[in-house]
This record gives sequence, structure tokens and C-alpha cells, in this order.
Amino acid sequence: MNKVIQLMMAPVCMGVLGLAASANGAEKAPNIKKPKAIVLIYADDLGYGDVGCYGSKKIPTPAIDSLAKQGMKCTNAYATTAMCTPSRFAMMTGMYPWRQANTNILPGDAALIIDTNKPTLPKLLQQNGYTTGIFGKWHLGMGKGKIDWNKEIDHGPKEVGFDKSYMMAATGDRVPCVYIKDGKVVNGDPNDPIEVSYQKPFPGELIGKDVDRSKLKQNWSHGHNQAIIDGVGRIGFMTGGKKAVWSDETKSDILTDEAVKFIKENAKANKPFFMYYAAHDIHVPRVVAKRFQGKSPCGPRGDSTLQFDDSVQRILKAIKQSGLENDTLVILSSDNGPVLDDGYQDQARERNGDHKPAGPYRAGKYSIYEGGTRMPFIVRWPKVIPAGTTSGALMNQMDLAATFEAMFAGKAMDANGKSQFPDSENVFPAWTNPKTEARDYMISSAGHHILAIRHKNWKYIPPNTPMRDGINGGGANMSKAPAEGALFDVEKDPYESTNLAAQHPDICKQLQEKLQEIKAKKPY
Repeated sequence: MNKVIQLMMAPVCMGVLGLAASANGAEKAPNIKKPKAIVLIYADDLGYGDVGCYGSKKIPTPAIDSLAKQGMKCTNAYATTAMCTPSRFAMMTGMYPWRQANTNILPGDAALIIDTNKPTLPKLLQQNGYTTGIFGKWHLGMGKGKIDWNKEIDHGPKEVGFDKSYMMAATGDRVPCVYIKDGKVVNGDPNDPIEVSYQKPFPGELIGKDVDRSKLKQNWSHGHNQAIIDGVGRIGFMTGGKKAVWSDETKSDILTDEAVKFIKENAKANKPFFMYYAAHDIHVPRVVAKRFQGKSPCGPRGDSTLQFDDSVQRILKAIKQSGLENDTLVILSSDNGPVLDDGYQDQARERNGDHKPAGPYRAGKYSIYEGGTRMPFIVRWPKVIPAGTTSGALMNQMDLAATFEAMFAGKAMDANGKSQFPDSENVFPAWTNPKTEARDYMISSAGHHILAIRHKNWKYIPPNTPMRDGINGGGANMSKAPAEGALFDVEKDPYESTNLAAQHPDICKQLQEKLQEIKAKKPY
């Protein structure tokens, strides 16, 4: 029997949330007004062990640590997938990404992969009176087909539910290397039209084979040797848009500036708002602002972590200066686990030393091991979420949709009162009480056919599932789960070093059946 906590909601009146008792018999909470603002801060490739409050001793993260002290630190929270695009897709849609065929890592010119006719997290917030904005990395596709970068681009954040956007189409190591504001390329020049290709280079444009690699801002180790833009090798080819091309050193500041501006403008106008800050840090290429260069013993990867923490500090400062500190729900997490060498020779491996980017967990980005999807996850909402607490409840970033839906008394629910985010689960009771449980089962993934299932302390990986070890990019350190599968007690054995499948065939059978049951469930 599924033991997931369900939150019974009283009707909303004048924007007040009546939070009633949960299924585990918790006391009824007092009526709570919905927050004036919701701020979601999402790092890129930040590992569980990269943050001070989760155990990092080598890279200081004072802003993130302070946020945790003022709110709740969750230790059993996950991204759905050990890669960026599918984790973002799941968070926006409340649906497991492996249910849809086109949700692996996207090229920068991909079409929008979110069905604009379906409910989304930002649409839910719009329906409940929030002005919505996305600032930073998008990586969910734009348009319906071939994109004309010189015109307004439809089928992007606006159609998904964002009123405002200032973003990168994909990642910093992929073309196009331009900012897009509300569907239009910033500083686009009709006399210098932009073209993008992931198949062949454009005549006359600098590409990897043409350059002295020693003179690049960062030399590549694998891939990243196609277009050379702003002194860095990229994936894909691009021509035109010389006035629009970003500078890697100023990227973090520019995106944070836009996020802070959005906070202050909406606060001044007394408008409730949802701000999604999708940082590029600490993703490659790790070319940071000059004030952070060389400041970490871990090299550019550590410098990029310092830069991300600075963005967090600036956003929290803007919230406080706007008088919203006590009326803002802040959530901070990351899209997938850590990676050292992810395509550039930036000394991430050589200078890592005894730092453990995934903390006590095994492997990292791209892996089905815990290090791939177990994330730092912090929530702060003064007077609602108890400060200085830690929750071990099982939860997923995908659960934001159903959690907000319950908080807002179901404006996005169907006529029968059922959630329109069927893979998402309401975990709000666990945010308000550190002793409360949340999810009973959860599937994590490292790709469409690389799935694992969590239940209580158990994690089961089916037979012959690819299991990638290590925290470097590339295709090394691959093995497969044995014929009986792999079963780990991740509470007693967080590093997943001892396979207990042979000792517990009954548990393996039960979890295999539950995995198939969840997979067979129709998402809508």
C-alpha cells in the first residue's frame, strides 16, 4: 500500500490556505496565506557534496549555508534524472521524462519538448495570480521546427507559462551563444543574421581545427571542438550575431542582474511573483568573472561554485531589500550530480584533491548511482517552514507541481479533484514538519532505459541496467547490473558498495513489480 502523505485542503478564501491534517495524523496547521513570492534557484551540475551545509570543507558557500540555517535542509531529495534537460522537463511538467521520447540532452536548436496544451508548474502559478519569470538556462527547446534566430521565436517559455524570460537557449558549451529576451535575441542585428547548425560548419567561421589550442580560454579534452566563440570551443556551429554573442566572464552577472531586476520591479509594483533562476554555474565551460578567478583551491570548478553562491547571495539580498524576506518561499537545488572533466581541460580532476563533490554518494552526472540524482535541496519560508531543521523524507523536484497545486487548493485540478500532475506528489507536510514522511516510491534515471526505484531505505536497479561509475564525462567506467539486479540499502550503504540482491530476492521482486506498475501508468 502506498503510504505517501496526502494533504487535505480546506477551501481557499481571500488567498488563505487551510492546511489540514495529513494522513499520518499530524496536527492541523494554522491557516497560512500563500507566499507573496516564490523563488526557485536551480544550479547546474552542483553536487550534494559541493555545498558547505552538506559537508563540503574545501569550497565555501556561505549564502547557501545561511539559507539552510534559515529553513530546512532536505537530505533525501532527488532530481528525476542524472542529466539536465530531463530533470528540467520533469520539474516543469510534473511528469517523469522517460514517458516522452524526446527528453534527453537537447542540442541548442531543438524544438520545444513541452506540450503547450498540458499543465505546467509556471502555468499553475499564473493561474494563482503570480507573475512568472525565467532567467538563465532554458534547455527545453524553442519553436516547432527550424528556428529563425533573427525573428521573434514562439513556442518557448511564454507558451509554457512564463510572462518574462531572459535566458540561454541551451548550455554555455552549445551554440547559439546569445541571450534571448522574451523570444528575441538580445542585440540581434538584421545586417548580421544568425545561423546555427549541428551538422556542418559555416564557411569562414573559426572552428576547432583552425586554432592554436594553447591560446584558448579553455582547451577541450573531448568534444567541444566545433565553433570557437569568445575563445572557447563549443558543440555545434554558428555564424553571424557578432554583437549578440555573450562573454563567458560576464554571463553569471548578467543573468543574476536580470533576476534581481525582476524581483525588485514586481515587489515595487506589489505583484505576487514566481522567479525561476536557472544558473549556468557550475556547468562547463567554467570561465568565471575575474573577481572569482583563482579564488578556489579546486580551480575553475571551485571558482564557478563561488560564483554561484554569490548569485544566491545577491538574489537573497534583493528579496530582503524589497521587504519580502518573511513572505517569500525560496527553494534551492541542482539539476543533476557533479562532473569533473566534462569536456574541457580546466584542471577539475587535477585540483579536486580530497574534495568529494557527491558527498558520501557514488558517481555523479550521467550515472544511475546515487551521486547522479541525490541533490542538495533547501526550502525557506519563515514562520511556515521551521528554521534550522533537516528532513530525511523522500522527495523529488518533480513534486513541486503537486505541492503547489495542493497549496493553492487545486485550481489546476480536473473536474473530479484529481491532480493534473499525476507523477508529482504533494510533499508540503514534510516541509513543515521534519518528522513527516513524504514519498513512498520514486524512480530515478540516467536516461530513458536506465531506471532505478527507491522505497524506504532500499534502491533497486533491474538486471543488465548500465551502471556508470566515476565523476568524469566521456564513456568510461561502464558496467551492468548482474542477472539478479542490484539492491542497495542506501541508508546504511550510501556509497552503494554492497549488492544485496542475492540475499533479498523477495524485495527485488516486489520493487521490480512496482517499477513496472509505475512505468505502465498513463501520465494524463
